Amino acid sequence: MTSLSKGDKAPEFHGLNQNNETISLETFKGKKIILYFYPKDNTPGCTAESCNLNDNYQAWLAKGYEVVGVSPDSVASHKKFADKFQFGFNLIADTEKEILQAYGVWGEKSMYGKKYMGVMRTTFVINESGIIEDIFEKVDTKNHTDQIIKALDIK
Repeated sequence: MTSLSKGDKAPEFHGLNQNNETISLETFKGKKIILYFYPKDNTPGCTAESCNLNDNYQAWLAKGYEVVGVSPDSVASHKKFADKFQFGFNLIADTEKEILQAYGVWGEKSMYGKKYMGVMRTTFVINESGIIEDIFEKVDTKNHTDQIIKALDIK
């Protein structure tokens, strides 16, 4: 569970995207961002979430939002994932888990009674001034766009 809250300044970040380009919070200064953290490329939930956001990417752009995904996968893994599903947005490779830790989404998880460290699927909506407008910790992977639109009352 993240320690960040609505109204907090979003932590600065930088990392390489699927095209080996450096992307940072500063890259999107003056734009609203849907910054989503997901566990792993090409897994069912992560694919559903990413495809849902991508299927609505043009609508997000029209509403003034940029979409950025972050996971601990490599640039090469992101490239394959983005190419396979033709994502129009950036996927940042956070192999050192620096961004994940800054946003408080790297932590202990549990599956079948086993505890392990992993990404807690979370989405942050950040406004043009770099302030967190909303946080989604219970992500509806197949309907994430609708979930965000309803919560923020976006027309």
